[in-house]
Amino acid sequence: MKTLVEKWLVYKEFNEGRSPKTIVKYRYYLELLIEYCDSNKIDGLNIEASSLESFVGMFLHKRKLVSQSRRTAVAAIKGFYDFLFTQGVTNANPASNLPYPASSKKMPVAMGISNFERLLNDCDLSTFLGLRDAAIIALLGGCGIRLGGLEGLNESSLTWYELEEKERLAIRVFEKRSKERMLPVPLEAHLFLRAYLGHPDLKQINRSLPDGDKVLFVSTRNYNIPEWEYYGEQRRLSSRSIQDMITARGNNAGIPANQCHPHALRHLTGTEYAEDDVDVITRQQLLGHADPKTTAIYTNMAMRRLTNTVDKANPLSKVSTAVTPLISRL
Repeated sequence: MKTLVEKWLVYKEFNEGRSPKTIVKYRYYLELLIEYCDSNKIDGLNIEASSLESFVGMFLHKRKLVSQSRRTAVAAIKGFYDFLFTQGVTNANPASNLPYPASSKKMPVAMGISNFERLLNDCDLSTFLGLRDAAIIALLGGCGIRLGGLEGLNESSLTWYELEEKERLAIRVFEKRSKERMLPVPLEAHLFLRAYLGHPDLKQINRSLPDGDKVLFVSTRNYNIPEWEYYGEQRRLSSRSIQDMITARGNNAGIPANQCHPHALRHLTGTEYAEDDVDVITRQQLLGHADPKTTAIYTNMAMRRLTNTVDKANPLSKVSTAVTPLISRL
């Protein structure tokens, strides 16, 4: 069973181009399935549909996995058993009708504009780390880049071009492994990035890659790597380090914990696009969403625009009440 799981994972990664993170998740859930089969003395290759339902239901529920995680487990199981069936390993596919758990569609939490300003202002621009962090935060909040896309940026990802006789910057982002998009960079983020690239401390760091390219955002310490190996790719600032930096700066600036993460900055970008009535197709392109329904969520988060609409159009604004004089004074 374990050998077949690894064979399928190799197929998913190299034939279908699934990201390493997806492969890690699939492996985790299928290893849990093997554990479930072993503990219940079930032959995993001849498992019944009812046993699979019990696994993704009560077994994973007892592991305190939320419905979204269990949906990923179902996707892994469905893909694995379909692979076994098409390869002739099994005579039937017990997962063909395995239902997905109902997903809880919570409204995402976006970082507020004032908190975004406070987060940026927490960066001391007279220091190298402050300048680096400001450039990172500006790109996350100004462009809506995913954390994985930002982590993988190199200097070759930057494209300088001219617009109305002014120098502008665009970045080529690779997200979810194979998805590529070009994004214009806001002028403010452009300036932060220019200052970071020109900092003398950066020039002292060996961040060159074998192909001649250079890592864009660098770490300044890593105790897990010998000093003589701390160069090139090993200098790349990891997703975890970026997350930790935003959490630390957010806490220092007094920002609520549920907004102190990179995706809250991405949600801020999507919300502000909706506030300014950017059309859904353009928003989808800028945010890199595969499904326009995902982009449309931000329309419901555009509270300034929605509040103005409610203030103008709600029935209370069209009748006279005891508080009407107070409203006009306010």
